Amino acid sequence: MKLWQLTAYDLAVRCHTSTTLDINTVKRRFENEGDSFFTITLPSFGSDFEKSLDYGYVDHDSFPGFARTKGLPRFLGGFLDLVFERGTGRLHEEPSIEAIFAIRQTRLYSKLFLMCSEERQRKAIEMYLMCEEELKRAEELWGLKEMDEKSPISSDYGLKDLAAMSNTLFRDALLRLDEAIFAGDVIPKHGPGKTADRISGNQKYKIRSWPRRLEEVFPMREHVIPNDILYSEYLDQVELLEPGAEIPSRVTLVPKTMKTARIIAIEPTSLQYMQQAVAERFAYELCEKNGKKKSLFSRFVDFRDQGPNQVLAKVGSTDQSLATLDLSEASDRVSNMLIKELFANHPQLLGALQATRSQKASIPGHGILPLTKFASMGSATCFPIETYVFLCIIFVGIQKSLNRRLTKKDILSFEGQVQVFGDDIIVPVDHVSSVISALEAYGFKVNASKSFWTGKFRESCGKEYYAGHDVSIVKVRQKFPTSRNDVTELISWVSTRNQLYEMGLWGPVKWLDEVLGKLIPLPRIEPTSSVIGRLSYLGHDVHAADPDTHGPLIKGYVIRDTPPTSPLDDHHALLKFFLKRGYEPFFDPKHLERQGRPAYVGIKMRWAQPY
Repeated sequence: MKLWQLTAYDLAVRCHTSTTLDINTVKRRFENEGDSFFTITLPSFGSDFEKSLDYGYVDHDSFPGFARTKGLPRFLGGFLDLVFERGTGRLHEEPSIEAIFAIRQTRLYSKLFLMCSEERQRKAIEMYLMCEEELKRAEELWGLKEMDEKSPISSDYGLKDLAAMSNTLFRDALLRLDEAIFAGDVIPKHGPGKTADRISGNQKYKIRSWPRRLEEVFPMREHVIPNDILYSEYLDQVELLEPGAEIPSRVTLVPKTMKTARIIAIEPTSLQYMQQAVAERFAYELCEKNGKKKSLFSRFVDFRDQGPNQVLAKVGSTDQSLATLDLSEASDRVSNMLIKELFANHPQLLGALQATRSQKASIPGHGILPLTKFASMGSATCFPIETYVFLCIIFVGIQKSLNRRLTKKDILSFEGQVQVFGDDIIVPVDHVSSVISALEAYGFKVNASKSFWTGKFRESCGKEYYAGHDVSIVKVRQKFPTSRNDVTELISWVSTRNQLYEMGLWGPVKWLDEVLGKLIPLPRIEPTSSVIGRLSYLGHDVHAADPDTHGPLIKGYVIRDTPPTSPLDDHHALLKFFLKRGYEPFFDPKHLERQGRPAYVGIKMRWAQPY
């Protein structure tokens, strides 16, 4: 409450208005509604505000639960009057950018990283199961020879059309990928996270089981041991699992917002091991550059960088030429039948995707169920494959909009207008209706509250813009620390303090310096320093000089995250060596003794550089 109050006051000063009544309203509603007012009600208020910016007026259904005067909510009225006309509700010809930022910043707690209520968790699981049922019905209809009015795919958007677009766009890259998989030119690796069979760290290299369907595509002899002549006897210790005995993926809930939980799937060790190989090779072949020339795929997708999406979101907000779209339950709505049709002409790739895919999942409260979706979030192949699917669908929609078959030259002309990063999509406004129709036709749901193309507001990959101005806000991620032992919370709140500082919100920054400074010392640092400290435009502190280099030193807390003990030796360690990428993980001389995500994060006082 204190942080929200100080933030609101600073924003009011910046916009030459008052928030006294607004603060009183927040205090009263917080007493009656509790945390949900900050974590659910205010974020909903902010979402309605963004849609009003997009529409160009305040709709009569917007801002439920807030009293109005002459068409606009009384709450935050001083800011709203600088953006909309009170009486008509219409957007000012030149609304205040500062007021737009201020109203959005009141969503300070919209992404608080805490688990939602049990009731909301149950609802999230129900939605997951409902999505599965919808995919089953869709696949049944897709399997019909004749489309009818009940089909989720109209005659304008058939599976064959999607496969044809995939072939037009990336046939050569997919053929190279087929050849690489056939030749065994893929290198598996283990991810850092948990596995369904609860194996972690270096122990993942001691593979204990291998599905038979995986063996048919990726033989153990080539991927589980470092040498099939010297170590083949180890294969006798690996259990070959028949389809009915396979370990299912483990569906679990993780914090997202207080409104809902995020559902992910924890994959079995053997499957995620080869999923990483397929995903890496998939990205390499599609994004490979021919000399200095970009590949066709990399003109529209960058798996490692959200920057291109953010740049185009700014362009769209400036000239209204580009739309930003967001999908709901995107990964859970990629049907496996869709994947089979999309890659039907590439049997090696399709076989690899099917062999590494979890066919069953253990769902809390519902037991083990077969999966209709291709992969849940948590599978290494989920993100690259869904991105590929969405890109193909986008061009099917554009092709329908133009009412003619696209050529390679046509497709190249959309560079800088189409960009995809997972379910964050940017397309030309001229074709947005057709693209949305195509996405919905293939079973996906466009999130109307987070998709924009009418006004001057755009949002993509964590950045928001209005009329070319960055109106992105600071969001609190963790509950407030109460002692030095709340390390995760402490690190998060120092980061929040520094973000508020960069936004110029001096009131909340001063208060945070006082309360956080009672827990640990916060020296002034540069952004690149390893010390937990305060950013400052006045420069960094200097507490001493390094006796060897004579460079400046400061004394402060640094993060200490020691990997758990996980010894590895014999041919398992040799296998890890052969699977290395560059110098990782060999920059750590103890990587054969400790490996995996730290069980806890600690901090330690030490001398370090301030930059």
